[in-house]
Amino acid sequence: MVNFAIQTVINGLALWIAAWAVPGITFGDNMSTGKTVGTVLIVALIFGVVNALVRPIAALLSLPFIILTLGLFIFILNAAMLQLTSWLAGVFNLAFHVNEFFWDAIWGALIITFVSLLLGFLKKDA
Repeated sequence: MVNFAIQTVINGLALWIAAWAVPGITFGDNMSTGKTVGTVLIVALIFGVVNALVRPIAALLSLPFIILTLGLFIFILNAAMLQLTSWLAGVFNLAFHVNEFFWDAIWGALIITFVSLLLGFLKKDA
């Protein structure tokens, strides 16, 4: 349970950094800091559930493309999971949005992957 909470915080930080770095990823405008942090944590939970439930199925179905591209298709898959998270956040009326799939979602997925990887290494050392 503690590991899940730590991973959710890592996902939240990675999403927040991606929203800061990529202009097409937003966490609402003119919100208070507390509301923004709450939105980030809820979106991080949604992102974690999407990655736990949907991503393995999508990876299995796209396995030929992953093999053909020597693993580079994983970035497209990660971008699709970020876009799905954006859509689900809209369903739950949360202020999180990814504008374009091709540039915004792919750059955001790259940043999220990199930040999660770095913070995951720190988590293992602690």
